[in-house]
Amino acid sequence: MLEDLTPTQIVAELDKYIVGQPDAKRAVAVALRNRYRRQRLPDEMRQEVMPKNILMMGPTGVGKTEIARRVAKIVDAPFIKVEATKFTEVGYVGRDVEAIVRDLVEVAIDMLHGQRLELVKDEAARAAAQRLVDLLTEQLIERKPGPPSRNGRKPTNGAAPETPPRPDAAAERRKQRERKRLLQLLDEQALEEETVEIEMESEYDEGAYDEFGGMSPEDLYETFQDFLDGYAPPPRRSRRRVSVREARRILQQQEAHRLVDFDAVVEAAMKRVEESAVVFLDEIDKTISATGEYGNDVSGAGVQRDLLPIVEGSVVMTRYGPVKTDHVLFIAAGAFHDTRPSDLIPELQGRFPIRVELSSLSEEDLYAILTEPQNALTKQYVALLGTEGLGLSFDEAALREMARLATLVNARTEDIGARRLHTIIERVLEEISFDAPARKGESLTIDAALVAERVGEIAEDDDLSNFIL
Repeated sequence: MLEDLTPTQIVAELDKYIVGQPDAKRAVAVALRNRYRRQRLPDEMRQEVMPKNILMMGPTGVGKTEIARRVAKIVDAPFIKVEATKFTEVGYVGRDVEAIVRDLVEVAIDMLHGQRLELVKDEAARAAAQRLVDLLTEQLIERKPGPPSRNGRKPTNGAAPETPPRPDAAAERRKQRERKRLLQLLDEQALEEETVEIEMESEYDEGAYDEFGGMSPEDLYETFQDFLDGYAPPPRRSRRRVSVREARRILQQQEAHRLVDFDAVVEAAMKRVEESAVVFLDEIDKTISATGEYGNDVSGAGVQRDLLPIVEGSVVMTRYGPVKTDHVLFIAAGAFHDTRPSDLIPELQGRFPIRVELSSLSEEDLYAILTEPQNALTKQYVALLGTEGLGLSFDEAALREMARLATLVNARTEDIGARRLHTIIERVLEEISFDAPARKGESLTIDAALVAERVGEIAEDDDLSNFIL
């Protein structure tokens, strides 16, 4: 819970995954703590306190996106990462900036719905097992021949049909015994390969959208969503024969959805978006004109102007209802190689009062990235190849050499930060990864000599580095 996390604790959590960049970590930690402080204010003042949006400046690969993503995960908040360059001015073909909020609502609903489904998982499993037993019992009884007539003969074609016999106590007891037997077999997973007929629901008719020229519902969402909601036919039911294993999964999913109130999920998700959502606006510097002049055509300045009301606080209509963006935290980021934050239109500059600069990664930083984080690249590769039965380890000299080569290539070519390590470590382990299934049971240690053999010569050659690394 956010109230249990102080800014110091938030920074400590970020340190587990991100190396360096203390200023950026402190800025987002304070922004999150201010949300908790705002919740404790009186109602009148609470509405007046707006989030202090953050603008991160720094080269690619230094941790801008990762900081925002990890922060949202720490506080379990709806999070979406968008690129400012994918949006266009209102009135032109393309996505408008209000799609950010619509996508954010969908993310929040999916996240909360998944959490609610997880809470009822055990109850849904028990209900699914009972339904499966009922289905198996009914189908087993249907396959058995019916009881003969009183004289032991089946009625002739000309005879009047007999009145269906009323279920007696003995038949009911036999049915209960059969249910108990099947339930025990299901618990022992002794019927996994048997087949059973279950009822399936298909939400939409595949041909429902043919009249729209084959366009998908996603393509029509922006302008025809309300119409499609009324046009879509009701769910159709069909019966399928599947294995007991598959039937258990399907029935458990159906029961879980029945146990979760979707309307309550939507209501809670909308509130969560308004109170705690985080939007990461990447490549904000790419909306700045290189010449510094803006015309009347489609321009980055138009996108910036459209972002203003969303960032400042407005009401956006979604398929689930209106959403206020007054208290959504926006974190914008950009490399700003050839431009400056002051080149943004003045109104947008004022919407991002907190500015933090992220520094380029040094050789020591790259070495730390290979060794310290919980999700360090070396730990990932050790785990991946461990699934093949291949023991892998890295000695310190090899890690130092990879950090040195990454720093060298970043200095000579384009600086892409820690992403250079992905390329180098993949180059080092290329043959080992390919042959891993055939080397089960072996133990390998990556040393500096192997790193130099695989990458050293390429890193020293500028032309090769540009194409390979």
